[in-house]
Amino acid sequence: MTFNPDADISGNTTRRRGRNTAIAAGGGVGVLGIVALVVALLGGPDLTGLVGGVPGGGDQPAATGENTLSECDTGQDANTNDACRMAGAQVLLDDYWSKHVDGYVKPSLTIVDGQTQTQCGTASNAVGPFYCPPEQGVYLDPTFFQLMRQQFGASAGSLAQLYIVGHEWGHHIQNITGVMRDHPDNGTGPTSNGVRTELQADCYAGAWLKDAVTQKDSNGQNYLQPYTDAQLNDAVNAAYTVGDDHIQEQSGFVNPESFTHGTSKQRQYWFAYGYKNGLSVCDTFQVAGDKL
Repeated sequence: MTFNPDADISGNTTRRRGRNTAIAAGGGVGVLGIVALVVALLGGPDLTGLVGGVPGGGDQPAATGENTLSECDTGQDANTNDACRMAGAQVLLDDYWSKHVDGYVKPSLTIVDGQTQTQCGTASNAVGPFYCPPEQGVYLDPTFFQLMRQQFGASAGSLAQLYIVGHEWGHHIQNITGVMRDHPDNGTGPTSNGVRTELQADCYAGAWLKDAVTQKDSNGQNYLQPYTDAQLNDAVNAAYTVGDDHIQEQSGFVNPESFTHGTSKQRQYWFAYGYKNGLSVCDTFQVAGDKL
C-alpha cells in the first residue's frame, strides 16, 4: 500500500486508449525488445516494428477509442489498480510541479491498453513508458511493470511505479523549461546529452518522491503513507534495472559509447541524490563527465 485509502484523487484527467490486449503469462522480449524498452524511457524512436513475439505489440492496428478513468477516485483505488495508481501520481505531480515551475503546463497522461499510435510512434508495453514532446503527453501501459519483473528481475512495486511515472514527468519539465532545446541530441556515449537528460529526470523523480509524502488533498489528507525501507529499496532497484550497462549485459556485450541513459549506478545515484537534496542539485548538464 502506498496511498492513504481515503485520499481524493478524483481530480485526475488520465485517459485510457488503445486496443485491449493482455500480457501473456511468461511472455517476454528478446534483445531488440529490451533495447526498445530502454530507448522508450526517453521518448525515443519507435522500435516496436523490430520486436517480434512481444505480447501486446502485435501487428493489428490500434483502436482509436478513448475514455477517462472514471473509476479512479480514491487512494484505495490507486492501491488496488495500477492504472489508478498512475492517475493518482498525475494529481501529485501536477500539484508538485505547479509550485516549482512558473507557468507550469500540465502534460496529458494516457494509459495504454495493448497499443495505440502517437506522434512519437507506437505506445505499448513492448516500448515501455515514454514522454512524447510534440504532444506534451506521457504514455504508459501498466503491464510494462510485469515486463520489468520478467526481463530485469525488478519487483516493480508501488513506489517503483511512482518513480517511473515521475521520471517521465521529468522529461515534460525538461521540455517546457527549455532543457531539451538547449541540450539537443548530440549522439550517444557516457557523457552525451541523452545520458545527462535521463539522469536529470531520475533526479527530478527522486526530489518529487521525497516531498510527495507531505502533499495533501483538498481535505487535508496526505495522499501517500510514509515509505517503508523496502519500498525505497524497490524504487532504487527500478532505477538500477534500467541502466544501460545492465540492459546491455543481457546481450553479453557492454559498449559505453552506445549509452543513452547512464549506468545502473548512475541512475541509482541521481535518483537518491535528488531524493536527499531536492531539485537544486539536479542540473546534470553542469557536472563534469567524470563526476556524472
